[in-house]
Order: sequence, then C-alpha cells, then structure tokens
Amino acid sequence: MKKLFLFTTFLLATLSIHADEGMWMLTDLKAQNAVAMRELGLEIPIEEVYNANGLSLKDAVVHFGGGCTGEIISSEGLILTNHHCGYGAIQQHSSVEHDYLTDGFWAMNRDAELLRLN
Repeated sequence: MKKLFLFTTFLLATLSIHADEGMWMLTDLKAQNAVAMRELGLEIPIEEVYNANGLSLKDAVVHFGGGCTGEIISSEGLILTNHHCGYGAIQQHSSVEHDYLTDGFWAMNRDAELLRLN
C-alpha cells in the first residue's frame, strides 16, 4: 500500500511539472524557438539574434574575467556583465571614502569614468 501511495504521488507530481527553460542552441533558434521568442516579446528578426554567415547579436557577446561573459552595447565598447564578474575591478577602485561595492558608481560622462588599475 505504501509503495502504491508513493508511486501515485510521484506520478502526479511528474505530470504537473512543466519547465520552459534551459539553453536554446543558437543554430536551432529559427527552426525551434522563433515562435516562442516572439510570444515572449522578441521584437527583432530572429536573424539578428543569430546569423552564422553575418553579423548578429552573437557577435556582441564577449568572454573575459576567467569565465565571465558580457555584452557589448555601444559602438564605443561599453560592456554589461554580472556584478561578480567585475568584482575585483570594483574592489580595486573602492576605498574607505568611496565604497563602490556597497554604493555603486555611475559615470555621468567620459571625464568621470574610473580608469582601469593594473
């Protein structure tokens, strides 16, 4: 009886599970995921996300910082990445007076940017 109860509970739990996540393979975006991406709000043509023979968003993703990725978002090289990827550089720029790890930092113009420390 206990085995039947556990089996039934497991069966009902697995039938109710639905995941729409994971890694979408770039080469399969057009054939398998274009409709889903449109439904989720994608407004640009799928060819601008991935185009093996031309420029697309795939060309804006960079690898740096020992395993981190970032995205180039400007013609001047502005890169967005996760906080933990830039943690060391943020820490190097921080001081007792300017705790950028806690308070953050925003350069309002080029002259206010912090230069990379070596």
